[in-house]
Amino acid sequence: MKRVIIFGGTGFLGQSLARHLRIRGYTPILVARNKPKPLAYSFEPWDARTVGDWKELLEGAEAIVNLAGKSVNCIKTPDNCDLILRSRVDSTYAIGAALQGIEKPPKVWIQMSTAHIYGDPPSEICTEESTFGYGLAPFVGKAWEKAFFQAKPEGQRGVVLRTSFVIGRNGGALPSLKQLVKLGLGGKVGHGEQGISWIHEFDFNELVYQSILNSSYSGVYIASAPFPVSNAVFMSTLRKKMGQSIGLSSPAWLTRFGAKWIMTTDPELVLYGRYVRSERLRKASFSFKFPILEKALADLLAT
Repeated sequence: MKRVIIFGGTGFLGQSLARHLRIRGYTPILVARNKPKPLAYSFEPWDARTVGDWKELLEGAEAIVNLAGKSVNCIKTPDNCDLILRSRVDSTYAIGAALQGIEKPPKVWIQMSTAHIYGDPPSEICTEESTFGYGLAPFVGKAWEKAFFQAKPEGQRGVVLRTSFVIGRNGGALPSLKQLVKLGLGGKVGHGEQGISWIHEFDFNELVYQSILNSSYSGVYIASAPFPVSNAVFMSTLRKKMGQSIGLSSPAWLTRFGAKWIMTTDPELVLYGRYVRSERLRKASFSFKFPILEKALADLLAT
């Protein structure tokens, strides 16, 4: 069996990736805290901090994909900030510890990271070579990647994916945005010029697949479609594809109030943003199936 071990794999993105890899002939095994329902793939429990019985599954596996980490869709209390950091760093070091002593380790370790590592520049288009930003997300992103490069065994191929906003049919933020549009609330947020860098779930999954298959993939890549848009353009495109002509805008003060007291999340997730584009994927000739937002949303909204 061509096993791929997906750590933190029971969320929307992990299960989407598992379906994609199964179609391509791999056997996905999900290692995570919570057992998915329904249970469609092999599952191993994990506290995301220590080495478990799943260690034996690493022997002879094709690849590791590490998606583990607490969701950033929360209010950034000190406790939550600590969990966001530790859940990423501790889980990465645990995987590295499990790889010690493995006679035939997986050929490649594919590691999730965040495009938010570049911060929130108002208009600059960031590439892999751009300066890192300032704040919680860049701090966490840098610590996450440092842990990966320290934990990865010498000689094992490593791929880091600085991932932007993944849009998918059955999870992520898109279902919530669709509901806002249906209610007539799908206008721009704040001034609307903040960047939304996005990637269709198919293209993210295909990028992971190519990273497993193609030994030339190594190092850090931005995982994002090549044409980021502003918040205003993203929301207007979504309204158009959903056939909704009305979309009330949300000023910054109202967004902050609603995010904290109604949605119980961080308003900065929508009030700020970034434009990113991968030069390394362009040079590697990676082919996006959905490079344009209109085409991506048309696919995801199709019944």
